[in-house]
This record gives sequence, structure tokens and C-alpha cells, in this order.
Amino acid sequence: MSDEGRLVAGRYRLVERIGQGGMGTVWRAQDEVLDRQVALKRLHEHPHLSHDELATVYERTRREARSAARIAHPHVVVVHDVVDDDGLPCIVMEYIPSATLADLLKGGRTLPPEEAARIGEGMVAALRAAHAADVLHRDVKPGNVLLAADGRVVLTDFGIALTTGTSTLTKTGEMVGSIDYMAPERMRGRTPGPASDLWALGATLYQAVEGRPPFRKVTAVETAYAIAVDPLPPMKQAGALEPLIEALLVKEPDERPSAEQTERALRVVREGGPMAAAAPTVRARQGFGDGNGPLDGNGFGDGGVAATRVAPEPTTPEGPDADRTRDGGGRRRRGGKRRGPLRAVVAVTAVAAAVAGGLYYALHGDGGGGAGASASATPTYTPPPVPQGYHLVSDKGLGVSFPVPDGWKARTKTSEQVKYTDPSGLAELTIGMVDPAGPNPVTHFESIEANTKVNYSTYRKLRLEKTSYRELPAAVWEFTFQGRARLFRAIDFGFGREGGREYDLYLSAPDARWDTYRPVFDKAKDGFTTTNAG
Repeated sequence: MSDEGRLVAGRYRLVERIGQGGMGTVWRAQDEVLDRQVALKRLHEHPHLSHDELATVYERTRREARSAARIAHPHVVVVHDVVDDDGLPCIVMEYIPSATLADLLKGGRTLPPEEAARIGEGMVAALRAAHAADVLHRDVKPGNVLLAADGRVVLTDFGIALTTGTSTLTKTGEMVGSIDYMAPERMRGRTPGPASDLWALGATLYQAVEGRPPFRKVTAVETAYAIAVDPLPPMKQAGALEPLIEALLVKEPDERPSAEQTERALRVVREGGPMAAAAPTVRARQGFGDGNGPLDGNGFGDGGVAATRVAPEPTTPEGPDADRTRDGGGRRRRGGKRRGPLRAVVAVTAVAAAVAGGLYYALHGDGGGGAGASASATPTYTPPPVPQGYHLVSDKGLGVSFPVPDGWKARTKTSEQVKYTDPSGLAELTIGMVDPAGPNPVTHFESIEANTKVNYSTYRKLRLEKTSYRELPAAVWEFTFQGRARLFRAIDFGFGREGGREYDLYLSAPDARWDTYRPVFDKAKDGFTTTNAG
């Protein structure tokens, strides 16, 4: 390349490009003053950014250097210098002949639990050192873990790190980082803490043993929602690491193990000891939700660090995901208890994440459908006869009945929702239940919609209105969004009274065939009845 051999800041000669991400290019360079090899990260030019936006990007780069320089630890990359090159900031770091953990896991490859634990032990040691220096990494992921030829594990790329007492350098509604590894609290707009980095460590360990990030969907929209509300998909290859990974990936940050507990547990797994003896105790609580829509959509970004839109290439075909497990390996018993050690999936308040298309209801509170639940959210109602070409389905768990077209199949069922899809896999009808309901169904629709239009350019609102349904408060929300191969349209209808149950009826289908599919929603709504409290 033309840059090879060029001298930067009168001192660092570029030798070989060794990496490239969303924000910059990393070069192996020769320090001609000290006669040693270094790694030089040079920011990309961003001609489309305004002067203020460029200033923010440059300040992030300088913060990366300052943040990493505060941490003296063998598992954290050493920063030597910060220089300018034609106005672009460059960070000069130690050069570590290595591959990344992401390189090792390409194509769905996995590691034995003991090796994953060894790598995780190095990562958590780096995080402990960073947190002790009041630095949050905020982008822990396989691509930022260097695996040196001598076996050393090094955490790098503090490009979006946050130091206590500094501003976040993000605008309202903007998320920065790699979506697969963002903790649920970040999806809900909360301030991240050390536990957020530990959640990302858990997601990285999950991928190391299972071959994929735990909540990855086809679109960034659906991935964000799944992280916020979905149960953890069961693990098949985690072995002794499974309890720790489950503990790290609980939704509430206060219920995750500490870095010290995590490090001890990883050491036991690496040494082949019994995990149960080392695993931290995590309080199990009841979980809610699903909320995934059609899986025809665009992944965002190139896997580097970029505001709002960072996610992987789509890895599943168009249509609903056939492997969409919802029980997280610990199916709910009566009273909201879960089986097995450290199986903790927590209740979620109204989700403030910017999600559209697949995100169709937010959840409130952490009460379940136990003895205190309202027996029914709707007055007595006599539905019309089941239309021709439809059949009536009943769900005892939700306590509802409704008509579904012949040929549509149940694809997902949990204690909070049931989903049916047409034979093409492109249209889906979902019935969900929230218990207890929030103040009014329109409030969470408005909250989700406000964040959605900030973060997702393909979202277009058609209407969002307060209404009523069988003497109950209700809301209707219609919108479109661009999928990978076609435009989709969706309608979400929620009704229920605060303190009781809220039910949500959601239909999404290709916009070009909306007139064909819309009657499915109308007939399900007209024929919807409640039967019991489950």
C-alpha cells in the first residue's frame, strides 16, 4: 500500500497493516528512535462528519490512550505515545505478535471450557485492574482480546472506555459499542458500571464455548431487544463453565458475580475442579418476555466501534429463526422459581432500548402470574364464530383463545407469549401478556417509538394512538421497517388496566402483501377471549 514505509510524527515508520475496524487502522511500525517494533493505531478520515463530530471522535481516541495508560497490568496493552498524523490522532502501543480471540472463533469454531476459562481469567484480571483505576472498558468482545504466541492474554482497544468523572461523549439516544456484547442496562439507557463489562465477558465466554454470541439475531434491532428481555439460550458445550456464564449474563447488574468471584470461578474451571464449589451465589428471580419480530432485516456496521450501529453480518436465513429457544435452560415452575444453580433471569421494567420491527412490547414490574394475579383483564365477551379457513387455538398459560389461519404453525411459546407464522415464514402473529400491566398501553409504545426513530433510519411511523377496547385502555401502533430483502409493515395492539394483565396482539408481514395479511390481525383481535389466569 502507498502508506507502507511512510514516517509518522518523524519517528514511527509504517511497516505492515495488521488490522482494521470501524474507527481506525492498526499498523505494525518501527520506532526509529528506540529501535523497537510498535503497534500504531491511526484514525480513519471521516469527511462526512461535522467539525463537532470530528472533535468528539478525536477526543475518544485520546481518551483511549489516557485510559489504557492509567492501567499497568500484564493483561492490558501498554500505551507508549499519542501523536498526530496530518491532523489525525494516532495511538502508539506495544506490538504483540498475536491473533485475536475473534480470529480463533471465526466460522462458529469453539474452545474447550478449560481453555475458554484460561482466556477469561486473563480478561477478568485486566478488567479488575481497569476498574481499580476507575476505567470502564465498555467494548469487551472477542475482537479486543489478543492471544499472544507465548500464551499471554491481552485486553486492548479502550477506544470507548469511560473514566470516572468524565463525560460520555455520546448524544441522547445514542449507543456506542458492539451490540452483541452490550449489557441489558445499556440497552435500557442506564449508566454502565463494572458489572456491564462483566456481562460482556460472559457474552464472550458464551461465544467461546457455543460458537455464537448468546443473543445474536439477524438485525441489530432484534439483538438489542433480545439482550434486554429474552432468557439466556441453553448451552450445550459449556460444561463446567455453564453456571458462571449464566450468572454473568443475568439481566440485573447487582445480581452478577463480582470480578473477584468470577476470577476464582474461572481458575477452578481452568484447573479442572468442580464448578459448584467456586461459583458465586446469585439470587434467582422471575423473568419475562420475548418480543422478537420477523427475522428479515439488515445487520448494521462492520464490527468496529461506531455510534449507534455496530453489529455482525447476518448469519441466519430470511424468516423466523428456527432455533429461538426461550426458557434459557431453566423452565419456570409455579411461583417463578428456576431449576439448577445460578439460573437467574430477572424481571424487566419498561425497556428504553432503541428497537423496532421485532420489538413489540415493553415489560413492567417483576410480579408473575401467581396467586395474586388478576383472573382476567377483559370483561365478559362473546366472540363471533370462527371464520372459515381459521381454527381456534387456546393457550392455558396465557389464559387466552383466538383464531389462527389454517396452515399457520406455532413457532415460539413461553409463559408470556405464543407466536404463529405462516408457511412462508415471513408473516407472524404474536400474542403476548404482561402481568402486572403498566399505567396505560400507550406509554411504553411511545417510549419505545421515541428511541426507535432516533436510532433506526428505516423505521417509519404510520400511527401511534390511544384508544379503548372492550372498556379497557388500549393503544395501537403501526409502522414499517426495511428488511434485508423487502419492506415490512407491522401493527401492535395492546390493552389492559394498570394492576391487572395487559395483552398485546402483534402482526408483521411484507408490506407488499399487507392487504392479504392484515385480516389475520383483525380476525385474531375480534375473536380474542380470555379464559383463565393460567
